[in-house]
Amino acid sequence: MGEEEDPQRLKKVAAASYDYENDPRWAEYWSNILIPPHMASRSDVLDHYKRKFYQRYISNTGMDLISVGLHYALSLGILAKLLEDPDLVVEAIASGSSSQSARPTPSSSSTPNDQARQRTSGSTTRTSGSSTTAAPTPTPTSTPTSLRWDWQTIHFSVNAWVLVMAVLAIIPIVPANLSNRAYRLSFMGTACSSLYSLYSLYGKPRAWNLQALQVWFQSVIATKDFIYFIYCLTFVTSHLHLKFALIPVICWALEHVAKFLRRNFSRASAYRKYLEEPCVWVESNTSTLSILSSQAEIGLGFLLVLSLFSWQRNIIQTFMYWQLLKLMYHAPVTAGYHQSVWANIGRIVNPLVHRYAPFLNTPISAVQRWWFRQ
Repeated sequence: MGEEEDPQRLKKVAAASYDYENDPRWAEYWSNILIPPHMASRSDVLDHYKRKFYQRYISNTGMDLISVGLHYALSLGILAKLLEDPDLVVEAIASGSSSQSARPTPSSSSTPNDQARQRTSGSTTRTSGSSTTAAPTPTPTSTPTSLRWDWQTIHFSVNAWVLVMAVLAIIPIVPANLSNRAYRLSFMGTACSSLYSLYSLYGKPRAWNLQALQVWFQSVIATKDFIYFIYCLTFVTSHLHLKFALIPVICWALEHVAKFLRRNFSRASAYRKYLEEPCVWVESNTSTLSILSSQAEIGLGFLLVLSLFSWQRNIIQTFMYWQLLKLMYHAPVTAGYHQSVWANIGRIVNPLVHRYAPFLNTPISAVQRWWFRQ
């Protein structure tokens, strides 16, 4: 028995003496632990996760040979159990006054209230407040040491992928066939992201009949996710490759990616070193990005009108897009920015029309009556 425990004692001593604070991987690892705040401040919980970190990243000598893509998958918990060191045994977090970790906690420091609240993020372990000898409920050996694949994580992953595709589509040195494919994939990714967000927030219709569909449609028609879903469908099915149309997609993806990174990786050293400043800038300039998107969306409407005079004209697409612009003008989530842009256009165009082309006043008035009618 002594021969079996001695290697474990040496490994635990090595794990306890490791310099975690100067390892950037530890900061990223600890920032992804999802446990209640009152447990994060406990020394035994911190020691437990330090040993888990040492077991996964330090003891396993093959970790240095893993590529960057595999390390990203590992940070999401996909290959975590495959790369753990089987020689280092990490016990479950102790419950009550019985200590099973490498660093024991005095029984006098455990109060009945602490015993009643002790639980891991993977399962709930309850102990009796009056009896300190009650046997704790066994807890699983696996602990959630990475981000869960909830709808926000999936939404972030899709938007990050869209951002990469959009950048590839607008870089001039990228080959034409790759650029065109990235162009379509950007719109397809944003459409899927918007549709998934609608499903996560509003669910599906209660029934598949006309009345239920109408109720569900009325609840989502004024949302930004639905507007961008229709926007992307308009261009992903078009033969026109207007790189100008990617500006709203890039701004939309930047906002989601920056917000997710600040909320989930604010303590990670890589984030603080490389991404904190651009993410802070994006979140503090969301109005600027929204105005830029509105200007690009309205400019695309005029480009589609001009395309009617070319061999690539598409009357149905142009009509549908102007219906979408009308929706953006009236929808509360985009009305403020679109109305501001249209007001600036009116201040420039109206004096020129009255002075040089007064015969256009009648058709412009007819278009305005259709535009302002909801």
